[in-house]
Parts: sequence; C-alpha cells; structure tokens
Amino acid sequence: MADTIAVDSLSLNIVVHVDETKGHDETGNGSAELPYQTAARALQVHGDSAKILVWKAAAAGTEETSAYVPISGAALKKAVKKVAELEKKAKKQAEQASEQAAKDQAAAEERERVLEAAKAIVLTENPALPAAQKIKIRNGVENRGKRVKVSGWVHRLRVQGKNMTFIILRDGTGYLQCVLTDTLCQTFDALTLTLESTVTVYGVINELPEGKTAPDNHELTVDYWECIGKAPGGEEAMSNKVNENSDPSVKYDLRHLVLREEKASGILKVRSQVMKAFRDHFDNRGFTEVTPPAMVQTSVEGGSTLFELNYYNEKAYLTQSSQLYLETCLPSLGDVYCLAESFRAEKSHTRRHLSEYTHCEAEMAFISFNDLLEQLEEMVCDVIDRTLAHKPSADIVYKLNPGFKKPERPFLRMDYTEAIQYLKDNNIKKEDGTFYEVGEDIPEAPERAMTDKINRPIFLCRFPAEIKSFYMKRCPENNALTESVDVLMPGVGEIVGGSMRISDLEELMAAYTREGLDPEPYYWFTEQRKYGTSEHGGFGLGVERYIAWLLNLHTVRDACLYPRFTGRAFP
Repeated sequence: MADTIAVDSLSLNIVVHVDETKGHDETGNGSAELPYQTAARALQVHGDSAKILVWKAAAAGTEETSAYVPISGAALKKAVKKVAELEKKAKKQAEQASEQAAKDQAAAEERERVLEAAKAIVLTENPALPAAQKIKIRNGVENRGKRVKVSGWVHRLRVQGKNMTFIILRDGTGYLQCVLTDTLCQTFDALTLTLESTVTVYGVINELPEGKTAPDNHELTVDYWECIGKAPGGEEAMSNKVNENSDPSVKYDLRHLVLREEKASGILKVRSQVMKAFRDHFDNRGFTEVTPPAMVQTSVEGGSTLFELNYYNEKAYLTQSSQLYLETCLPSLGDVYCLAESFRAEKSHTRRHLSEYTHCEAEMAFISFNDLLEQLEEMVCDVIDRTLAHKPSADIVYKLNPGFKKPERPFLRMDYTEAIQYLKDNNIKKEDGTFYEVGEDIPEAPERAMTDKINRPIFLCRFPAEIKSFYMKRCPENNALTESVDVLMPGVGEIVGGSMRISDLEELMAAYTREGLDPEPYYWFTEQRKYGTSEHGGFGLGVERYIAWLLNLHTVRDACLYPRFTGRAFP
C-alpha cells in the first residue's frame, strides 16, 4: 500500500516521516503520505531506533528540491527531551488520577456508611410542643411566632456542613425559607433530599434580623419534618431535563415541569389577576357575563381560518369569535361580555399568534363610535390599575418588566389613511421595496414598526370596507370606510379589534351578498335588525397579547398554560 511505513534496507530500522506543516500527530502513521507533525510523536510511537526523516521544503529562488531528509542531531535531541517531558507529565497525571479515584472511592464508602447509619435515625414530633396550625405560605406573615405546619415542594436546597440545611419551600402561594439543624438534617431523607421533592415541615416562623434576606423577610425554624414524595436526582433530576438553555421544543414537551419555574408560574399568577380585573371592570360597569358556544356552524372572520369538525355527521367549526352571539344578548341582558376560548386555523409561526387563545369580547347597545373608543381606553387602563393594585401581581409585573409604565391617556387616534402616509414618511416599505397604498392591509411587521417608533398606544381607526369583516358599519362621512378600530401597543402590536356593527337590515343583507355568504345560517343574527334594531358596537381583545405587552414577553405562547399553535397540540 502507498501509505505503509518504510524500512531502511541497510539498518532494518523503521523509517518514519515528519512534516511540521502538513503532518498530524493524531491521524498520521509515519508514512510519507501520512506523516506525523512532530518528531516527538514519532519517537513516542516507534521508539528511538526509528530512522526519522523530516520534510524540507526547497528555498525559493534556489535549485534545491523539496524532499524528506534525515533529522538533524539538534532536532533529534530536542525531540528526545520533549518525549521525556511528556512521559513525566503523563506519569504525574496517572498518579493524580489514581489518587482522585482512591479519594472518590473513600468518599463513596463514607457516604454509604453515613447513609446506612442515617437509616437508624427516626424523627418523632415532640408532644410537649403546641399543636401546629396548618397554613399556606401566603399566610406566613400573620402567623409569625406561632407553631405552624406547611407542605410544599423543595424549590431550592442548600446544605451547610453536617448540621444545617436550608430549604426554600414552594406551595404555589409563595416561597418560605426553612432551616433544618442537627439531627433534623442527618436523617436518611435529609441526606438524600432532592429538588422538587414534597415535604411537610413543622416549626415557628420568625422575622429575620437586619442584614439577612429571605422571601417575606422571615424563615421557619423546623422542629419536625416529613418527606412525602422524593423526586429523582441525577440524570432524571428536573434541572437536567429542562432549564433556561433547553430548546423551545423541549420546553413545550416538558411544559408541566417548566410551570414550576418562578417566571412561568409568575406569568400565570398575573394572568389570573388580569382575568379577574377584566371581570371586575365589566361587573363594575353593569355588564353581564355570558357563556357562548364553542362549536358553531357559521364563520365570523372568514372561512380560511376555521377548524372544521364532524358534529353528528354535520359540518361544524370551533368558534373564531363569540361576537355574533353576544349581539343577540343585547335586547335581553343589556351590555354583555365573555371571557372564552377562540380558535384560528392560521398556519402562522410568529411569536404573536396562537391557534387557541382567550378572547375577551364585549358588545354594547345604543352607543356611538366615539363611545366605543372611550370604553376601550377606559378598559385597557382600568384593568392595568386593578392588576397593579394587587401587590403580589404588581411585584411580578415589575420583576419581569422593570421598565413598565402605565399608558398615557388619551391614546393617540390615527386614521388608517394617516397610517399609510406615516409609513411613507418614515420609509417603512414592503419586502419588495414599494410603499403601502390606500386599500391595502397593513401587515404585522410595518404595523409594529410604526407602533414601536411612536411608542405609545394607538387607536388605528376607519379601515377600508374591503379589508374588514362584513358586519362592520360604514362611516357616515365616507361610505368606503368603516367605523372600525385596532388598538396597537408598543412591543406587541394589535391587542384589540373592534367596530360599530351594521344596524340596518338592508345594509346587512347587502354585506352578505358582497361577501358571498348565504344569509340563511345567519338568520338568528340577522333578525336582531328585524325585531328592534339599535346602534351598537363591540370589540375582541386577545388576553395573551395583553399579558405579553404588560410583562414584556417575547412570545404570547408564554402567557398560556399549555399553548396551542401550528404543530403543537401536546401535551
């Protein structure tokens, strides 16, 4: 073979080739075709009896030819010295590895001895102590100085020597620092305790002295505890299965574990308060909450985004919006709202789209377009005020979004035509380099670019009828435009879409014809105009987008319990 090692015919010594430029000590074998990079490697592999040839390149401008030549005495001496150094280093590393292995073995044996001895330690609750009162962590401050019983998950764990262990306990209502001392932290359960294990601790909560910190500025001195369920450690430990550096797809697969993290749980707590704030806002203003159906046989926002399903051998869909049903409630219930799920079959992978989202929708009778805008502005701001008035939620908001500022009122009111001109004036173009023109929809990217640059909430109003839904009322001053509005927020874009609704029966019938819709399935909606019509309007707000704006989240998916989007309906 061409790359075999040569043998000197006179001395019978192995001939080994070295090329400092093209050779390689790992993949080379000493042949002329696969030389080593260093003479030291050649000696290591083949011994000092090998005949070493080194590549000598011809000097430029001379008649010399490049060739392998015998190694010089000085170079060979240097290589021998290098081999000796490498052998000494290798010997030292081997000795260190052996010493470490012995230490590890001794430590493992000592660990086993300690664990075996720990099994004999059995904790018992001192009957002379006062009976412990069972509390949630959120009630810790009001129960300082009393003996209490608290159950939860080990959120953080720190062992300090043999006689002290700190546990940060989590029960969903808060975090509590617990201190185990002496025998309490020498049991088998204490020595093998892992993150996410469930425990019940007994003891007294005391305020911390100045200079020390812990959640709620206090800690529980444990006098007795029990391990309820031990979580796995090692490779199966939660921190090894999912962490902040995990791929997003892994985080979604293990969403049930991600929810235990402080950020994820904090977002859901704020979401709960935001939902409550919406309800309180509407209830305070005399609205009635209704619960519309999720399975429907009509579209609201066009058929291209409908999820179709077989409903007892009839074609049905998951609702895109509850608006039409809310309109039917106005004559009997007055102003109404709902907080319900809506579904859009949009194959969009943007960070602001979901296939299932929570829709806050409201409808109001006997109002004008200006009334609608004022109601929207009042709602957006009032829900913020109510959320921040709840201190635990406010703490999370400012932790996740330190720079959050309440929106200034009044919101900027901008007509669609003014937005088109703004995009031109600020050189915001389409991907093909042309400008947006009147009559064209303004996509997400330019809309967000405009909103972020203006950096304040915007009421984008009066869109052309041809790019809006069939049910929207035309502007009395310009029949080509609709009394419609999108509420745009910096950092997230559109969070609300609303409009006045068509109140005239003939105008609605013409809208069905224009959009190619069969009015028959909509009879129950149409007859609102037949049996006593009124000027009315409403809106729909994406709760996840509202929360993403409030908390400065990168994606609305983080504002969901288990997000649903293209390619994701699990777990």
